[in-house]
Amino acid sequence: MRIFKEIAGRICAAWALVTFIITFLLVLPFALFSYLFPEPASTAYFIRVSKIWMHIWFFLIGCRIRIRGTEHFKKGEGYVVTCNHNSLLDIPLSSAFIPGPNKTIAKSSFAKIPIFGWYYTKGSVLVDRKSETSRKRSIEKMKAVLRQGMHMCIYPEGTRNRTEALLKPFYNGAFKLAEDTGRSIIPGVILGTKQAVPLNKPFFFLPRTLEIHFLKPIEVNGRNTAALKEEVFRIMEKYLAERI
Repeated sequence: MRIFKEIAGRICAAWALVTFIITFLLVLPFALFSYLFPEPASTAYFIRVSKIWMHIWFFLIGCRIRIRGTEHFKKGEGYVVTCNHNSLLDIPLSSAFIPGPNKTIAKSSFAKIPIFGWYYTKGSVLVDRKSETSRKRSIEKMKAVLRQGMHMCIYPEGTRNRTEALLKPFYNGAFKLAEDTGRSIIPGVILGTKQAVPLNKPFFFLPRTLEIHFLKPIEVNGRNTAALKEEVFRIMEKYLAERI
């Protein structure tokens, strides 16, 4: 039985990759129209296109999508959204299904991928983590995103969680951004992606129900980075523990 599961996982991974490339090439011309508009209309249009693409792609690869807690987003308000990070599926899931225009903090190296880089850049605030100058610029860009009424999605674990713990220790960035801007934090808890794409299996995928649950906003109320980080970590860890 195990060998059949391993074979099925590789076949599904190949199908997911092929359909990703084909649907990406079909949607790219529509996504590139977003460069013609000013912000935030540009990103709002881009996210609508991305959501259509992801609905199609997730359907083709057999993944059901469940989104909860969208009522916590007030129209016209920009939030710092913090998501746990388990899989390569996390970013397309969060970017497309966060309500309203949003950008994700992302590695600048991916923007160098031919053709895909155009799309990737539009939905991201790019940062080179090895460059102090790049990190400082990214902070100013994220503040600008929030000022324009868009959401800023950050994965506070930094990289995918390869440990047995529910969450890796958080970095300060998301919480310093909230402290500096006074913007509320909405924790986004992603479920199912770690099972769909296990980190210990190369080129493996099995369809699962993928979920993202947006929790109640956490207001800054004068608290500092450390206090915000501790509270968000505790809330997300508790929520995950109750569902895994």
